[in-house]
Amino acid sequence: MEKTQRRIFVGNYSELPKKLGKTVIIGDQEVAVFKLASGDIRAIENRCPHKGGVLAEGMVSGDHVFCPMHDWKISMVDGKAQAPDEGCVQTYTTEVTEDQVYVLMDQK
Repeated sequence: MEKTQRRIFVGNYSELPKKLGKTVIIGDQEVAVFKLASGDIRAIENRCPHKGGVLAEGMVSGDHVFCPMHDWKISMVDGKAQAPDEGCVQTYTTEVTEDQVYVLMDQK
């Protein structure tokens, strides 16, 4: 059976600040949305795998975000914590259509 995805509008591209996270609630999930310095949009689960730190409040560097609680470095590309730390967060595909930013989520 083919998975279908739904597009959830999370904001206007022009209004997202660079290198700062935005918390978005989608159903029962909390997602952190970032506009990187490159202009790319990334979306990840908003909880650090270590102690649940709010990643949207973390400092962004390249394709990574640093958890504000214990400075774990999390990749926004694959969701993995940088070694020696271990753990992973869910990543989500994003789409920009004109000025609108969408997060793609699997249908339940």
